[in-house]
Parts: sequence; structure tokens; C-alpha cells
Amino acid sequence: MTKVIIVRHGQSSYNTERRIQGRTDASQLTQKGQNDATKLGQALSNIAFNAIYSSPLQRAKQTAEIIHHQLVNARGKAAVIQTSDKLLEIDLPLWERMLTSEVKEKYAEDYKTWHEHPDELRMLLEDAQGTKEHFPVVSLYAQAKEFWQETLPHHQGETILIVGHNGINRALISTALGVPPSRYHSIQQSNCGITILNFAGGLGDAVQLESLNQTQHTGEILPSLRPGHEGVRLLLVRHGETEWNRQTRFQGQIDVPLNDNGRNQAQKAGEFLKDVAIDFAVSSSMQRPKETAEIILQHHPQINLELQDGLREISHGLWEGKLEVEIEQEFPGELERWRTVPAEVQMPEGENLQQVWERSVAAWQAIVQAAAKSELKTGIVVAHDATNKTLLCHILGLPADNFWNFRQGNGAVSVIDYPSGPDGLPVLQAMNITTHLGGGVFDKTAAGAL
Repeated sequence: MTKVIIVRHGQSSYNTERRIQGRTDASQLTQKGQNDATKLGQALSNIAFNAIYSSPLQRAKQTAEIIHHQLVNARGKAAVIQTSDKLLEIDLPLWERMLTSEVKEKYAEDYKTWHEHPDELRMLLEDAQGTKEHFPVVSLYAQAKEFWQETLPHHQGETILIVGHNGINRALISTALGVPPSRYHSIQQSNCGITILNFAGGLGDAVQLESLNQTQHTGEILPSLRPGHEGVRLLLVRHGETEWNRQTRFQGQIDVPLNDNGRNQAQKAGEFLKDVAIDFAVSSSMQRPKETAEIILQHHPQINLELQDGLREISHGLWEGKLEVEIEQEFPGELERWRTVPAEVQMPEGENLQQVWERSVAAWQAIVQAAAKSELKTGIVVAHDATNKTLLCHILGLPADNFWNFRQGNGAVSVIDYPSGPDGLPVLQAMNITTHLGGGVFDKTAAGAL
């Protein structure tokens, strides 16, 4: 497995001015940007990187150098920083150096396209050969694919660090997972945020998003809301560990309670979220998420917990209560199909992913609509591994075939925003945050069966 850690540069002067950066190299790290890059380097300092790649633009390169310095301090040595033009930020030549407010005014129609249909944004550029069309987002995705195709074959089984920008990082994550350019804005990257991808092989082989946009090392508990955000924020939590998770025994809809470690994970999730202003809470009606939610809500005693059957775990039918080795004996080959083509598997006397999708997405959409109608801002939703993975596919516009692309640790927190209201596209701000559980930047929870 190749482990790829992707980080965005620290805060830059253009970030603070709300100015479009693109490929201009005028923007430099602010003092905060430098300080956060130092904290980022410290958060990564126990990892032995086989290679470090950076965008050549100075805001990224300086961030990479600060991280490198921290790695050398901690480990005595570190891989040499290699710059790659394939990590350059999105190319927005007509907008670069302009304030966002000026772009909105001068290019109102294009700016609307940029937000609503980013893959359709087109710029007409003049050069010596005449006028040419430039599609910034589509070009960026092609560039990201080229980076993966060139880089991954050199690092099979290694750990590499990439220091880039908001746009190129989103394109790298999206091309790895198969998220289309039309959903460019559905993933966010905060300054000095950490994202982790695990590749089984090259681009197109199995890949897992272990976590997205961790910001806790900078002192930011959850990624900050985007300017002008009016909508609902949902914190999607997976229940704490059960004894069956630890044994890798399939639970499904058997109502297994939390074990002591699971209750401890729920308490840590509660501590982590205690200063977040929570307006409402919903849980699957099963015991393990309900108890997890109740422990988290001890810090928010005024909130009533609503239970939703639609968020229940997948019914594994005749697999429930069994270990993987027992399932393999009784249903030869089916576990392998579940791992490789999950959307095609019908659990014997249980559910398939389409059934889980229909009920969980219906429950999720109802939660978003109800919160928006009541003008509630932030809520927690506590559910299960398969339910959460199905919801994440829905949030990023991916089919159920992409189910295994997402990791959901016990007690992990994901952040989903609806900046354009309940009917607009959701934004995955962060996914599978587990830093509060004590494993550093990696998810150290029991991988466990469902």
C-alpha cells in the first residue's frame, strides 16, 4: 500500500486579502501561515517520508521547507523536496490578483458558472496564435491525473508527502476517488489541512480516503465555515467500538452494545465537540450509535436526541454474528465480491447497498430539510460504518460502487456543509477525524467488520 499525505500551504497574504491567487507567485506566507506550517511539520514529524513533492509556487514551497525543517529536527534527516509543475495551482489567468469581490462584479456570469458548474467555466485567452479556449477546472483534473500516473509507480509501498494548494489538492483527491470535475467544490482544503489517501497500486486501482482535511494541529477543531455560509452543518459520527468490532464479527442489525473502549471513544468525541454549538442531534435507533450520541450530548444537555430507523446499519442477514472465516466457509467467494463489487452483493436474507442507500439518504435529506426549515445551524448525526460510507458516496456524487473508498473509524467525526441551502450541493469539509482518539494523524481505531 502506498500512503499519500496531502497538505495545503499555510495562510498566504492573498488568502487574507481574499484575492484570487491561481498561478501568480506574488503571494507569500503570513506570520500565521508560517506558524501553522511549523505546527503541521510537528504533527507529521513522527512519519518517515520516502519522498516530498511540492508545488514550485513560493507559498507552497516555503510551507514544504518549514515542514522539512521540523522533520529533520525530529528525525535527524528527511527526504529532499522535489518540485513538480503538475502541483501548480489552478490556472485562472483572467482573475489572478483580483479581489473575489471584483471578480464577482466584473465577471458576474462566469463567477456564477464557477460556483454552480465549475467544469463548464471557460476563459478565452489571446496569444500570438490567436484566441484559445481554456477550461480551468477540466485542465486541472487532467494535470492531477498526470501527476498520479507519473508519481505512483515510483513509490509502491512507500509513504509520500505532497504540499500543494486548495485547487490542485481537491483535483488530486477527486481524480483518485473518481469524483467528477462538476463536484470540484464538494471537497474543501483548509490552510495546513491534512488529507490521507491509501493506494493499493496505481491510479485506477483500489484507493481509500483515510481522512480529509484534518485541522486540529493548527488549533482549529473543525474547518471554519466559508465566508457567506448560510446553511446547515452536519457532523457525521460513527458509533464507538463494540466487542464484535474488535473480533471482526459481522454485526449488521444485531443490537450489540458499546464495549468499554467504545464508551471511552464516545467520551473523547464528546470532549472534542464540547465547545461546538450544537443545535440538534439525530441517531440511528440502534443501541451502539444511540449510546455514543448520548455520551456526546452530556456536554449539550439542552439537546434532545431524535432516533431514525433509516440510519440503521445494513442488514447482513445470514452473515450476522459470524466471523469472516465462517462466512467464507458457508458462502465461498461472496466476501471477496463484497470487498470488490459491493453494490452487486445481495446479503442472504438481508439487504443490498441500494436498499441501504434509499433509506439512509432519505433520512439524511429529511434531517437537512428539517434543520434548514427550523433555521438550525449545526447538528450531529450518529450512525454506522456502512450507513456512513453510503452517505459519503451520496454527498460526493459517487455511486455505491465507491463504498470502500471511505474509511470510518469508531468514534470518528466527518463534517458536511450545505452552504447553498438544503437543495444545493453539499461540501465535504472534513472526513474521518480521529485525532481526538489519540492516534496522531492516522486512524488507529479497530478497522473491524461492519
